[in-house]
Amino acid sequence: MGEREEAGRLPGEIVEIYRVPRLPGGDRDVREVVEVYRQPDPREVVETYSRPLPRRRETRGLSAVPPAKKRTRRGLWKFVACVTLLVGLTIAVRLAEGLPAGIKGSYDGSSASYGAEAITIPDWPVGQGGSLALSRDRGEELTAQEVYRQLNPAVVTVQCLTGEGSSMGTGVIFTEDGYVITNYHVVRGGSECQIMLDSGYRMNVCYVAGDENSDLAVLKIPPGELVQMGPLPAAPFGDSELLVVGDPVYAIGAPRRLRGTLTNGIISAIDRDIEVEGRTMTLLQTNAALNSGNSGGPLINAWGQVIGINVAKFMSGQDSVEGLGFAIPSAQMERIINDLLKWGEVRPEPRIGVQVIADEMGLRVYQVEPDTAAEEAGVQAGDYITAAQGEKIENTQDLFRVRRRLYVGDELTLTLRRGEETLEATLLLREAVKQPD
Repeated sequence: MGEREEAGRLPGEIVEIYRVPRLPGGDRDVREVVEVYRQPDPREVVETYSRPLPRRRETRGLSAVPPAKKRTRRGLWKFVACVTLLVGLTIAVRLAEGLPAGIKGSYDGSSASYGAEAITIPDWPVGQGGSLALSRDRGEELTAQEVYRQLNPAVVTVQCLTGEGSSMGTGVIFTEDGYVITNYHVVRGGSECQIMLDSGYRMNVCYVAGDENSDLAVLKIPPGELVQMGPLPAAPFGDSELLVVGDPVYAIGAPRRLRGTLTNGIISAIDRDIEVEGRTMTLLQTNAALNSGNSGGPLINAWGQVIGINVAKFMSGQDSVEGLGFAIPSAQMERIINDLLKWGEVRPEPRIGVQVIADEMGLRVYQVEPDTAAEEAGVQAGDYITAAQGEKIENTQDLFRVRRRLYVGDELTLTLRRGEETLEATLLLREAVKQPD
């Protein structure tokens, strides 16, 4: 259990705080972890959320300062020195940032460095079972209270001992035998790792595998830690491809060490391409409050299903920017997590070899790429794809969902409509999708 300590109390307020105990060989200097993104050029509308520095205009020239009735030479020199100092500081800051005024991407708080990159947490072998499955059935919509009551027991606080102290984030239990999803950057550089349940019970965990590009990692609670607990509460996962902008969502995590914190908002955008620490990620955007420590925690739909893992927020060096949080969609995660569980690495998706577009008649092939599986199987421009592996296809998301389950060397059966004919083409998938640089 966490050590309980008295907190400062405001009049009429009852507060209970759990202090995170010292990890073996570590200290209490806990770095909470969050990732941010730097806005690339050309900038999106997010730039409009920034404001110039306060009183910036006063540093640009003498005309902005009301003239004094009497000015001594000493006062003039003091004024010139102050203006020079302000201008010099402004230029130094701009050169250091390499960014326009009002926009800055940086780690939040004390999480600017992580120490060693290698993960030396005791490992757990891959190929030992466990899987992540998404449900497209939603059931009944839940209240915020019901969402919290059902999901919070499956949300854990993750704390890792690193070369420079420790890092803190959030994780989600997704199997009853103790597999946990979190962000890769939460465990990066870790040598020991513990999780804390919503009850305050702490236990050691092992590292299964992770993928830095997708910023996902899997941890495992050893059976010995579960002897007296039985099956763990596992969070249900839904399909992020069913989301539309405006859908209500909730986030649960440990922002600023306040574990079990629930925030709410909506889906602000879908398939948002964001540059996070030098890599481009396609993420869900939400205005649910995400702060340092939320990394690796769940983004939950109104039906109580995890539809994303919170990974980043937008930050400005000079301004307060709120309501710009980002999560990894569950539809992307399913394949990645299952690859990590089975092989310990992410295997590339296969290339079909068609370019498609959805119109009023369905999903139309408008180009077949040469020397690909599609060309070899006889797929032609103008064909409509109506089914893949026997599943109905209506849009590109449907086709991508089928492709994510396949690997290089697998066969893909497409049902095509060509004029008045219905045809079947069997594609031997022999190439991988080229990954972006």
